[in-house]
Amino acid sequence: MPSVETSLPRLRCKDLLSILDLNHGELETVLRLSSRLKTERTLGLRAPTAHVLDGRHVGLLFEKPSLRTRVTFTIGVRELGGEVVEISADVMHADREPLHDVARNLERWVDAIAIRTFAQDRLVQLAQSTRDLHVINGLSDDEHPCQALADLQTLSELWGSLPGRIVAYVGDGNNVATSLVHAALMSGVSVRVATPKGYELPRAVIQAGASIATHGAELTELSDPARAVAGADAVYTDVWTSMGQEVEYAERKAVFRTYQVDGRLMAQAKPGAIFMHCLPAHRGDEVTDEVIESPASVVFDQAENRLHAQKALLLMLLG
Repeated sequence: MPSVETSLPRLRCKDLLSILDLNHGELETVLRLSSRLKTERTLGLRAPTAHVLDGRHVGLLFEKPSLRTRVTFTIGVRELGGEVVEISADVMHADREPLHDVARNLERWVDAIAIRTFAQDRLVQLAQSTRDLHVINGLSDDEHPCQALADLQTLSELWGSLPGRIVAYVGDGNNVATSLVHAALMSGVSVRVATPKGYELPRAVIQAGASIATHGAELTELSDPARAVAGADAVYTDVWTSMGQEVEYAERKAVFRTYQVDGRLMAQAKPGAIFMHCLPAHRGDEVTDEVIESPASVVFDQAENRLHAQKALLLMLLG
């Protein structure tokens, strides 16, 4: 009987900075392992993976506020037998020392680091500066791959088979939308993205999505939320003003006013459609209480699955 350590699937990549770092088979494997870990969590210390990261250390370095990412990574590492090291965000200040020096120091002490930062380039620089340190994107201005993994796990649990389904994303073409689009298209799920003019997904994101889509999945760009939602299996939204954009709040609120997901918009989706949000939600802006508190809402299932998806990711990088 092979040991848990030798039977765990591994990723080809050293780091997870983007959903695009995974190939189609790896994405499927992460989702399968996530579901297995969710089931085995009830076993506690008797779970087969409870000691896989014994003696391993994972750093958390967050330049942005965090609830779900911080808590789920902390619990996840500990449930796998590892230790968490909290690292002050001020070490990332350029006037203190170069980023590549920060990375090369951390590489001598910890096995992996989950980072929540601003520019994606900062993650890339840290990853490229080290040979052995595993860098995980806990959120950047450009991408949020850990959230997308939890989103796809949630959809898999609800729907079983993913190909042929349609997700409507309504709001800003931001980091959450980027990672969702990539993960969904890789899984055969079509995505309709409704955004105001000037807030569309970056062209590079769209081009990458077209190249990785499977099972005939398509990305459709729209400006009309009603057209995006019509007949969709799921409706997804996010805050209109992301962290670091607070000075734009008033302007964005005016621009996105007609993009609110309310009961009337949800009624245009397919009967039984679900509502998704990465949280935190600004109730009364992008979504109404009527929707987020409805039986259609799976937002807390998504939040729970952050734990299981990130545990799977840690095991496949470090196990």
